Amino acid sequence: RNTPRGSRVAEIAIRPADAHDLDRATSVCLRSKAFWGYDDAFMAACREELTLTPGDLNDLVLVACSGSDILGIIQLSRSDEIVEIEKLFIDPVAMRRGLGRRLLGEAIDKAVGPGVRAIRAEADPQAVPFYTAMGFSRVGEAPSGSIRGRKLPVLLREL
Repeated sequence: RNTPRGSRVAEIAIRPADAHDLDRATSVCLRSKAFWGYDDAFMAACREELTLTPGDLNDLVLVACSGSDILGIIQLSRSDEIVEIEKLFIDPVAMRRGLGRRLLGEAIDKAVGPGVRAIRAEADPQAVPFYTAMGFSRVGEAPSGSIRGRKLPVLLREL
């Protein structure tokens, strides 16, 4: 892979995902989740939930690209007054460069419209510091969609 380790966030283009991006975006989701040290059994249990499908493109899905490499992915859906972050993953080679902040900001700008009062995320516990830094507050927990008995932090940012 020719992922540009030294590239800056400003050199990364953010654009809507298309069907040709789904496999590479899924790979980013899986690499990002695995970065936190989860074992093979955990990753296998999460694979389906982390896999992007053509149906996901009915939501707002943006990818952050450097050349042909996808370095980040965000998926947002909307129900009534809430925008839900379905996925937000950054390739480990691009972490800690402000890409998550930029991707989230651009997605929110595109997804938030009249009547939206909050943005909600059910996040991996490892992501709580990021969301807190982005103005989210922890408001509860929800069952994992992949791991039976596991609870995920629920975070909310009022608009």
